[in-house]
Amino acid sequence: MTKLPLPAILINGALVDQISVNDRGLQYGDGLFETIKIRQGRPLLWDAHLARLLLGCERLGIRSDGLLKRIEQDCQSFFSPALQETCILKLIVTRGVGERGYKPSNHVNPTVIVSISPYTLNVPCQETGVTVRICDTALGINPLLAGIKHLNRLEQVLARQEWDDPHISEGLMLDVDGNLVEGTMSNLFWAKDGVLFTPLLDRCGILGTVRQKLLSIAEQLDITVVEGRFSPDVLSSAEEVFLCNSAIDIWPVVKLAHKTWSIGPITRQLQAKLEEVYAC
Repeated sequence: MTKLPLPAILINGALVDQISVNDRGLQYGDGLFETIKIRQGRPLLWDAHLARLLLGCERLGIRSDGLLKRIEQDCQSFFSPALQETCILKLIVTRGVGERGYKPSNHVNPTVIVSISPYTLNVPCQETGVTVRICDTALGINPLLAGIKHLNRLEQVLARQEWDDPHISEGLMLDVDGNLVEGTMSNLFWAKDGVLFTPLLDRCGILGTVRQKLLSIAEQLDITVVEGRFSPDVLSSAEEVFLCNSAIDIWPVVKLAHKTWSIGPITRQLQAKLEEVYAC
């Protein structure tokens, strides 16, 4: 197996870093992506990432016949126990190269981009917790795009431009109706009286793979979970708050504006159980 340098990029199986200017992913954001953590050569929650990718292809009408085989072939170079360091693999699938105009051709072959880079996120945040803020930028409502990781992330880009304070690790985003949805890069949970709460993501937001795994773990632990539409005011009475995604795992939230939290038992229990899942 060829050992690839880090960072490395494969486009349609070739070790290159250039893409056609006529690719619909570049022209229109017509595509999807997944961000996957690799530990000791093992992609974490791999099946869940592929399932969400296929859901996105179905929603957008991107051809998926033979797609998983292409992806697995391209990614095998990165899945080796010899790769000891923790890495982040980004998988992008666009509709492919097409002619001008929004209407896609039925005969376009998807472009598959696989890139891998070293893991650089702040691991101590998992233990010490993070400070967050409420973003001014709101998420639009579109049930057709809710849940999937499509390539148009302009709302998140605008939200992330709102602050430069290095002590603030994440911003919480509301929808246009003022309901809590998620972080700019993460899903949101909070706990009160032994019950776990998380926003319902049927109108906007991303169905995160770690979020879905935590819902399953909570069920196994007999922790009641409530999904719904909530005002940000509910956080003022929360006993625990945390964020999650496939890169950060679980980040406890310890401060939002003038409100502070301790890192509670449900957060710690879910962190431990998630690590057990990763070790299997």
